[in-house]
Amino acid sequence: MKIPVSVLILTKNEEKDLPGCLESVAWSDDIYVYDSYSSDNTEYIAQSFDAKIIRNPNLNPQSFFGGDESSYRNWGLRNIQFKNEWIIQLDADERITSQLAEEIVYLLNTDSSFVAFRIQRRDFFLGKWLKHVQTTPYYIRLFRPDKVHYERLVNPVTIVDGAVGQLSGYLDHYPFSKGISHWLNRHNNYSTFEAKQIYENQLNNEVFSIFKAFIAKDFQTRRYHQKELFYRLPARPLIKFFILYFLKQGFLDGSPGFTYAVLQSIYEYMIILKFHELKTQEHRNLNPTK
Repeated sequence: MKIPVSVLILTKNEEKDLPGCLESVAWSDDIYVYDSYSSDNTEYIAQSFDAKIIRNPNLNPQSFFGGDESSYRNWGLRNIQFKNEWIIQLDADERITSQLAEEIVYLLNTDSSFVAFRIQRRDFFLGKWLKHVQTTPYYIRLFRPDKVHYERLVNPVTIVDGAVGQLSGYLDHYPFSKGISHWLNRHNNYSTFEAKQIYENQLNNEVFSIFKAFIAKDFQTRRYHQKELFYRLPARPLIKFFILYFLKQGFLDGSPGFTYAVLQSIYEYMIILKFHELKTQEHRNLNPTK
């Protein structure tokens, strides 16, 4: 039996992970693969599952998400003609569990005032669920597309126009399915955009609220201000490791938890280095003779 919820899967050379993702949403009657001009068998695999291939004609395929992940995602939400009122957005290395699918079916038969739902994601590394070491396990993935938009150049914040609920079913995530090298290459790209975002925020004198970072009722509002607060702290890589490994009790995840905390700290250091590179370049541009 098909379930009237549309599925949007973001892809870029995902021939390894896409089959498993598509199998996990075979219950949907409306599946879109939103592709960034893959050069592998991604399109063929999508077609073999009767999924529709969508590409943004304005995208520069040589740049990560065309240079702006939020704009890329927003284009998909505004230009794809979804068959259903609700969609669930996935990356190719994610899987919908049977428990979550059943909960979605129940949701459709329930009169709800919510326009979006947070879902708990389980990240797996070296065969182990990283239960503790994640910064946050909750992500808004099930929503009405007309009620959602994204902000930030990369790792975007989901802005919802309406009430947000929370589901108990799991979304399984395999971020290391293509190996450590792929994870590092991907986060090398992420760090470039994070550094650029921090740099632009400072140029624009973006303000943040310590009060909202900890007290705001809306989860996404708290997350935005926590990010802005975190970017102003010294020794961020060490702080991030301490938060993930000790405060979040990542040590309970064993060796995979330690390795993941170290990788996240390295990622944070990459952001710092690239941010200072941008600042140095700005100084040279303003003082070309020095």
